[in-house]
Amino acid sequence: MKGIHLEGLRVLGQPERFARLYYNEGVDEILYMDVVASLYQRNSLLDIVSRTAREVFIPLTVGGGLRTLEDIRNVLMAGADKVSLNTAAITRPEFVREAAQQFGSSTIVVSIEAIRLANGAYEAYTDNGRERTGVDPFVWAVRAAELGAGELLVTSIDREGTGKGFDVDLTSRIADAVAIPVIASGGAGQAEHVLKVLEQGHADAVCLASVLHYDVLRRYGLEHETSSEGNVEYLKKAHGFSRVQSGSVPELRRFLAKQGVPCRHHETKIVHA
Repeated sequence: MKGIHLEGLRVLGQPERFARLYYNEGVDEILYMDVVASLYQRNSLLDIVSRTAREVFIPLTVGGGLRTLEDIRNVLMAGADKVSLNTAAITRPEFVREAAQQFGSSTIVVSIEAIRLANGAYEAYTDNGRERTGVDPFVWAVRAAELGAGELLVTSIDREGTGKGFDVDLTSRIADAVAIPVIASGGAGQAEHVLKVLEQGHADAVCLASVLHYDVLRRYGLEHETSSEGNVEYLKKAHGFSRVQSGSVPELRRFLAKQGVPCRHHETKIVHA
């Protein structure tokens, strides 16, 4: 699914199909998020994770609806390498410490979804950007790192899905405040946006969706695979929108390499299956 500001979700295709294509193109990691898991008090990704793990041999991070250590254990046993925590972590911060102690800090990613308020301050949200928390994301980032999180996934809800670029201020302030890797998410519409958040936002990595998904849809036409899984009218009408300059993983890597950004340059022949 893909949305804008984490809302208005559109059916794009089967996640394991996208994951396999991205793996063949040389991505470093795959992130799966069940975006309504916390809202409906569920975790329904185990089958998808298991199917993906059999074909994709890079780190797989899974988030959404993980509320207990048993939930985390089940996802890891299904084939995930890491888990992403947001709602449960903010609700009970000690959960991060318990999870890190049980499974190791390298397994625990804390997701921070933030909105910039009218006064210029930021607030962390939960439940896929639906619920206000009153939590300062910068204070929470430092606390999450202290509790044992191995990475932070920082998403600007204001920018997510818009193609306007990452929130560099949000990302840099968090990255400068912690000693653990920060992954920037939300807003990429072109390769220059990725470069900017890496250089000016001090991000260690970027999480991309629209800028890659629309290119995959254009090249492979996957809508027939999801015709029985929901509303696919969007796929039949248009792939993407004007602000997103869709591209492939190899193209993005080549661009970053030319700009002097350290990047594992790897291209693999695409396997059609």
